[in-house]
Amino acid sequence: MGQRGRQKGSIGIKSKETILVIAAEEFAEHGFHQTKVSTIVKRAGLTQPSFYLYFSSKEAIFQELVHIFREKLIHLTKESRLESNLDKSILSSEISRGLYAVLQFFDEHRHLTKIGFFISDESKEIKRAMAMNITENLLAEQQDHYFRQGLDMQIVAECLIGAIERLTITKLFTDEKSPQQLVKEIVDIYLYGLIAK
Repeated sequence: MGQRGRQKGSIGIKSKETILVIAAEEFAEHGFHQTKVSTIVKRAGLTQPSFYLYFSSKEAIFQELVHIFREKLIHLTKESRLESNLDKSILSSEISRGLYAVLQFFDEHRHLTKIGFFISDESKEIKRAMAMNITENLLAEQQDHYFRQGLDMQIVAECLIGAIERLTITKLFTDEKSPQQLVKEIVDIYLYGLIAK
């Protein structure tokens, strides 16, 4: 491929990325029904025909944003599984690392998170898949004796997702707490509980 072909391809990739970023902002701020393709392309400095080179419809770009969010979140959730035979002294920092990756992703991609985790019809399914992956992680970690036997790890996973969901809205997206601060508090509560020692 010649220099001109590479330039055209990179311009196309840049245009598609620009459309995705602006569409995420529009959908997150105005909802699906109020968002217009004409507004997205105007903000992107493109024409409507150029939008349709990349996406067949408003529904298609919305679904691509949901897909991007889901894939990244599920990847981060799976990656958060603790390795076997960890020294217990680093357990807290390893749990924090996995949780931080999720909250940092949410913080850096607020519009995408609002779409995928809160407003899309698929948000319940995304949370269900996340709960399933976290449950699988926790069961493996329970088998590795990191956590107490007898705990229902599905309930633990659902509680953790509930905490993440609520704290994202009330603390992270309001800039009251950073991802690091939330991780510290969540891990402290889940690992050490509420009762004074």
